[in-house]
Amino acid sequence: MRFDLSSFGVMALAVASALSAAWWLSPADVRGQAQAATPTVVHAPASDTPTQVLKAADGHYWAEALIDAESGQRVIRVMVDTGASVVVLTPADAARLGLRLKPGDFSSTVITASGPVRAAPVSLHTVAVAGARVEQVQALVVEQGLPHSLLGMSYLGRLSSFSATPAEITLRP
Repeated sequence: MRFDLSSFGVMALAVASALSAAWWLSPADVRGQAQAATPTVVHAPASDTPTQVLKAADGHYWAEALIDAESGQRVIRVMVDTGASVVVLTPADAARLGLRLKPGDFSSTVITASGPVRAAPVSLHTVAVAGARVEQVQALVVEQGLPHSLLGMSYLGRLSSFSATPAEITLRP
């Protein structure tokens, strides 16, 4: 997988904005909300059918994403984040997917409001939320500071379309 300087800059800015929002909340509060928020996805029976992700009580859109990485396939709870350029994984979720990252893999630095965060670029074989499946999705694994994984534009932007209302986000494969 190759990243040119321009695309990395755009990714870094988007991840920085998403991470800076997470930093404004205390880590304990965010973890409590993420655990309390039940992902609400109306599962589509066929891959051509739109999938709806309903807004949770905490005001966020949580989904169960089936992610197939190099060494494993797992369901990962993600927050749908249209402000993130890429899918961003926590170290714990990356480990659950079998991604064995070494300190040297965190070769990129993302600048956030709270300072720099090291990140490792990875490629995910597939990411699927119900019937909305995308192959070869670029992602970043942040070394620290993110309380939950994010479903960003490297997935959302590859769908035929997605739309949001105050109550739901609809994903169209």
